[in-house]
Amino acid sequence: MRICAGTRREVILHWLIEPFALGFMRRALAGCMALSLAGPPLGVLLVLRRMSLTSDVLQHGILPGVALGALFGGLSLVSMGLGGVLAGLAVALLAGWLARASGGREDSQLAGVFLVALALGVAIVSATRGVDLAHLLFGSVLAVDDAALLLMAGAASVSLLGLAVIWRPLVLESFDPGFMRAVGGHGGVWHLAFMGLVVLCVVGGFAALGTLMSVGLMMLPAVAARHFSADLPGQARASVALALLASVAGLLLSYHADIPAGPAIVLSAGTLWAAGLLAGPRDSFRARVWRPHYRG
Repeated sequence: MRICAGTRREVILHWLIEPFALGFMRRALAGCMALSLAGPPLGVLLVLRRMSLTSDVLQHGILPGVALGALFGGLSLVSMGLGGVLAGLAVALLAGWLARASGGREDSQLAGVFLVALALGVAIVSATRGVDLAHLLFGSVLAVDDAALLLMAGAASVSLLGLAVIWRPLVLESFDPGFMRAVGGHGGVWHLAFMGLVVLCVVGGFAALGTLMSVGLMMLPAVAARHFSADLPGQARASVALALLASVAGLLLSYHADIPAGPAIVLSAGTLWAAGLLAGPRDSFRARVWRPHYRG
């Protein structure tokens, strides 16, 4: 019996450790860990500000910039990343300006701008030779090289530092924008800085997860975190932990089941969200069904 138990443990450890003996798996893991540290806290604030779908808009909005970067700079991550940042910022600023100029809602303006940007990006990629549209849209986690890893780590580092600077005023502006306006807190400045960090993190993720899935590791753990913690700092910590777990689980699933790594990571994050929704300690189906009844 002891031998069987020992053998079972060895098999499990081998199953967990063997994939990361390969260099490309370690680079993929390092890149996903960087994205997991920076993206989910931004996602938690997007959820708090009721802007969850804004990240999806921005991940499509960066495509024309990435495509133009590839057109003029070749398949250089620097040129494509810079183009993606500029395009994402342009989409966010244009949508905000249109909302103020027309008196409409910013989310509706974002929807219109991002659809035009997505169509423009696809047209540019289709007219550019040597650029694979599927690679830009869906990424390739297992093909992360040193340049891509540097881009992901750099974007994550800047995003974390920037978020640390704007965290308190941004949270205050999220809960009580009227008070921020009354005391001259420049809420619009913090909002623009926050949108810039979201764009930067989205661009950092496109090299591995593509422009269609780069926010999967940002938003799914953030949405799931509310089922594990009641306060905002706790949700930020929970979202990071869930994203790290999804990264490891997704890479293992990709290696052993021979499926694309990007979708495997996002599916793992989706599974954790579903688990939190069904059986998490807060705001889950289990918590509602098993809510204790007190007798007076």
